[in-house]
Amino acid sequence: MTGTALHPPDAQYLGAVDRVEEMARLQVQVEKRKSMLVFGPEGVGKTRLLLAFAHSHAFALYVPHVHSPRDLMMSLIQEFRRLGKRELPVPENANSLSTSSLKGRVRRALAAFPFVLVLDHLAGPSRVVTGIVKEFSDYGQRPIVFAARSPHMEDIGTLQPMCADKSERLEIRNFSPGIALEFARREAERNGLWASNIDSALQSLVDWSEGNPGALLSMLRMAELPRYRMGDQIKAHILWLDFRMGRQKLR
Repeated sequence: MTGTALHPPDAQYLGAVDRVEEMARLQVQVEKRKSMLVFGPEGVGKTRLLLAFAHSHAFALYVPHVHSPRDLMMSLIQEFRRLGKRELPVPENANSLSTSSLKGRVRRALAAFPFVLVLDHLAGPSRVVTGIVKEFSDYGQRPIVFAARSPHMEDIGTLQPMCADKSERLEIRNFSPGIALEFARREAERNGLWASNIDSALQSLVDWSEGNPGALLSMLRMAELPRYRMGDQIKAHILWLDFRMGRQKLR
């Protein structure tokens, strides 16, 4: 399955980032032509950060999913088409070309500009995939920003050594209590969520979620459902119990 490029990202991604320091670190790293590995717990906002960074960089190529060499190359070709630059040798009949032919076309296109590869959801890439990623990075000369979702980072395969130094790894953590509450209030307002106990409900959700933005977004969505309402109030404790039991997934 070929991933779909997301440019410009949906407003929820840009509006929900609140990662000024992390964005600055990414930008400085890429300006130095160095790669960066982004990691952190589920729901912390890795995809939102990658999307926001890709949106802010003129030559970022965002690839949402990488499952195979062809998947990677077709996503990059889709991004080349989005840029609409005549200098890029992008084939019109990409689907009919062999993987080897696609690889050559992508390499020539990458050489035309100072592109940055932004790879999301690598899903345990094979050695063939990671070998092509390294080749497309010109073996460390072209920056790559990518995310690890496993605590031990085995999901990124042999790409892990590309960012072995501590300065090449960016840990994304849950929001601090104050930022998390501000985030929750803004998202509730943006989605028209109201209740007579909205302030106490939001404070409880922030405390229980430990500031995880994905958990907050999921619970705010749950709070709109009739089962978690009693009159004009949100049944926050019942909502939280259901969320913990896995009846609702992280956004």
